[in-house]
Amino acid sequence: MSQLEPLIADLALILICAGAMTLLFKSLKQPIVLGYIVAGFLASPNMPYMPSVHDMHGIHLWSEIGVIFLLFALGLEFSFKKILKMGAVPIIAALAIILGMMYVGACTGELFGWKQMDCIYLGGMLAMSSTTIIFKAFDDMGLRQERFAGLVLSVLIIEDILAIVLMVMLSTLAVSKEFEGSQMLDSILQLGLYLVLWFTVGLYFIPMALRKLKPLMNDETLLITALALCFGMVVAASSAGFSAAFGAFVMGSILAETVEAEKIEHLVAPVKNLFGAIFFVSVGMMVDVALIIEYIVPIVSIIAAVILGQTLLSTCGFLLSGQSLKTSMQCSFSLTQIGEFAFILATLGTSLGVTSDFLYPIVVAVSVFTTFTTPYMIRPAGPAYAVVARVLPARWVAKLERDTDEDDESASDELKQMWKSNFRRFVFVLLINSVLCIALMALMLYYGQPLIAGIVPPGWVHPVTALVALVLCSPFLWMLMRYGSDNPEVDRLWESGARWRVRLTACGLFRLFLTAVFVSYFVDYAIPWNAWLAMFALVAILFIIYFSSALEKHSSKMVQNFTDNLSAREKMG
Repeated sequence: MSQLEPLIADLALILICAGAMTLLFKSLKQPIVLGYIVAGFLASPNMPYMPSVHDMHGIHLWSEIGVIFLLFALGLEFSFKKILKMGAVPIIAALAIILGMMYVGACTGELFGWKQMDCIYLGGMLAMSSTTIIFKAFDDMGLRQERFAGLVLSVLIIEDILAIVLMVMLSTLAVSKEFEGSQMLDSILQLGLYLVLWFTVGLYFIPMALRKLKPLMNDETLLITALALCFGMVVAASSAGFSAAFGAFVMGSILAETVEAEKIEHLVAPVKNLFGAIFFVSVGMMVDVALIIEYIVPIVSIIAAVILGQTLLSTCGFLLSGQSLKTSMQCSFSLTQIGEFAFILATLGTSLGVTSDFLYPIVVAVSVFTTFTTPYMIRPAGPAYAVVARVLPARWVAKLERDTDEDDESASDELKQMWKSNFRRFVFVLLINSVLCIALMALMLYYGQPLIAGIVPPGWVHPVTALVALVLCSPFLWMLMRYGSDNPEVDRLWESGARWRVRLTACGLFRLFLTAVFVSYFVDYAIPWNAWLAMFALVAILFIIYFSSALEKHSSKMVQNFTDNLSAREKMG
């Protein structure tokens, strides 16, 4: 018991301070997150007039668990289908805002002569607005049903996703210590492969397992199962070289597509609130008043950069996405703060040892100030628009007031829409099945081949490994070659003229070529000594796969299961 006493005492102090501050901030109608930060400051060694925590290592360990739960809960609220339904508007706006604010943040750091990694991380922190703070502000002000509020929340979802990508990129950058385009591209490709693989595999097997185990599932077993899947993915992501938070987000997003998503979200909420509170309290412990006084000029400058940068760049981003000037300004005035992801990125930089000690308390100070000002920035959006409308030439205002994303699309050609739909399906099929084939090949080489080597004679290891891998990949190879090619839309496009036949033929040839690339790898691995025999085997295997009714039936069943799992939650709703 003696070894646990300091940790228990620290936890008691943290929760007492957090409880008191959250009640105070709730009564003042201020965000509870700020109460946690103040509680952390009061319980930290930087506050000499209060009892302070002793085991900072234990607190940081718990705060890392808090990040995992926060990202897992964020994943449970996320849906790939919702992103697809949003269209291009929030994606264009979010990309413009993030890239612009990263540049503003990096330039601000450069002005004060900070080192490169500090500038890069500062740019990442300033690029993300606070979903929690804005959501609460809209609720308190009764703006949730406004059109601009829906656009803002859509952009925040995209920003949260891009923040995960940014975390992975900054982690890679921190390890390499160099900003190399090729290495960054390689990291992004690995991230894409990881996402596609785990989302596809997870969405195929996990909903099926939850359905079969439903008779055994009560609240307790469902919670334990969900957390087991979460931490299992955390371990898998860490083993693959990604952050633990990224793995938690991926599993959350997979479970978000299941019929149990809302129940899991409800069950996980208390655990998330507890460990999330410890995380935000640990953020407050990093606040050092002496450092804030020393860096007051950079803090004020960064606050100005956030408020001015977001209002200008966000307005431009929403205008680029096709929104009117008034809507764009209403959206941009809502985004003038930094929040939870800034703390997570700051924690990442500190844990990796790549950012300076002063950056964390500076970012916390900026976040606290901009959070307080959020409601007061949302209100003047209308009057600010009226001023801008009076200053700008009338013809500019008339042009900017047109919502280009709402223009009538009835003039669009039906065949063009049909082609776009089929081309998206074509890309999706190629991406998913290529990633699955690559994953199965890697598994056979790293894990299957050593097992086979202990069973068959040495000369047969490669042929047997290639054969097993080919059999495992055969359903996905069939889908690469043929899935989606037999449907009424494709038939109509084919009959509509040479223009569409050329495109469909090109897609078909590319599918055949890509399948041949995978099959040729298996053949070369099995019989590299005879070119003619290898060529004959390649043609024979392609022929068998293409015309196999068994593979067609098996692949169609797999696709149907995947589609049913993907739409199960909507059907239940």
